[in-house]
Amino acid sequence: MKIHHIAGQNSVLNKFLAEIRDVTIQKDRLRFRRNIERIGEILAYELSKSLPYKNIAVTTPLGEKNVAVNKANIVLCSVLRAGLPLHQGLLNYFDDAENSFISAYRHHKNGGEVFEIIVEYLASPSLENKTLILADPMLATGQSLVSTFEALKSMGKPEEIHLVSVVGAREGIDYVNKHFPGNTHLWIADIDPELNQRGYIVPGLGDAGDLAYGMKKQS
Repeated sequence: MKIHHIAGQNSVLNKFLAEIRDVTIQKDRLRFRRNIERIGEILAYELSKSLPYKNIAVTTPLGEKNVAVNKANIVLCSVLRAGLPLHQGLLNYFDDAENSFISAYRHHKNGGEVFEIIVEYLASPSLENKTLILADPMLATGQSLVSTFEALKSMGKPEEIHLVSVVGAREGIDYVNKHFPGNTHLWIADIDPELNQRGYIVPGLGDAGDLAYGMKKQS
């Protein structure tokens, strides 16, 4: 798997990352969602550089210009519910993409540290020979991405796979690397060093779904 760590080079991305991590700023849900969306736009731009292109002729008021445009048949798939703002950021740039949504959540057995990933809903077009962009803002243990990918296999075999995340832990990245095809690309804004005992990213930013949409009842 090829890893693209975008915050490895300084850019305006760092401002948005700082704000979604900041315990005072992130309390503003509207701002939090918008920052995740803007991070999605930056990741989409970086990802777009790796896609196949074709030349088309564009007629202007004064003549004609040849322009290279993306020719990939893209399907954007996001993990509900935390992935929605990130999905919108990607869709702002890949506005002609098909869209897929899948639910995945952690079920902590008896409220303990051990959990399983429950996938309950999937709505997707065919993925056969298409470019799959699978988005999940928090790449913690990596189990959610692997579980959703297993569920998506029934939709066909994509030609290319791109994973998009905002913040990930190295342990989760290693786990994903073992379970996805070798030619998969991971586009990630920033990488944190570790997970705590409950499998949450440290220092991370907290629960992205709760910060974007409000607290949920724990399962």
